[in-house]
Amino acid sequence: MPAAPLRVLFLCTGNSARSQMAEALLRHLANGRVDAVSAGSAPAPDVHPLTRATLSRRFGIESPAMRPKPASDFTDHQFDTVITVCDAAAAACATWPGARELIHWSIDDPAAVAGADAQRTAFEEAADELERRLRAWLTSRGIPVRE
Repeated sequence: MPAAPLRVLFLCTGNSARSQMAEALLRHLANGRVDAVSAGSAPAPDVHPLTRATLSRRFGIESPAMRPKPASDFTDHQFDTVITVCDAAAAACATWPGARELIHWSIDDPAAVAGADAQRTAFEEAADELERRLRAWLTSRGIPVRE
């Protein structure tokens, strides 16, 4: 019987950009070998449109079911790894009961950047940084990574 996939929770404040991209990218890169979800300490009303656009344009990932979720929805769930992707979420969720591993990646909020072109670039840079870190994280655990 195959081992159960690793369970990973990504946390940020609004759950509208960084954590959503991280969830979608990890699902994509791990090709079903990791179960990923994301949530926010203070969820936004909707996913930022550039989150969806960046995932589609750069990685071919379509995620119409994305929606911000409160971290409290997952407090009774067991996770192998909890990864915070913003400093505020790391402070708000410094511990996670039952998590085997807590990781913090300080990724700048691309939604906070002013100007349409600058914001688009910031989303692409955040996605590239998340992809780089996720590839390294998967490789360090011996999980095959989609090319």
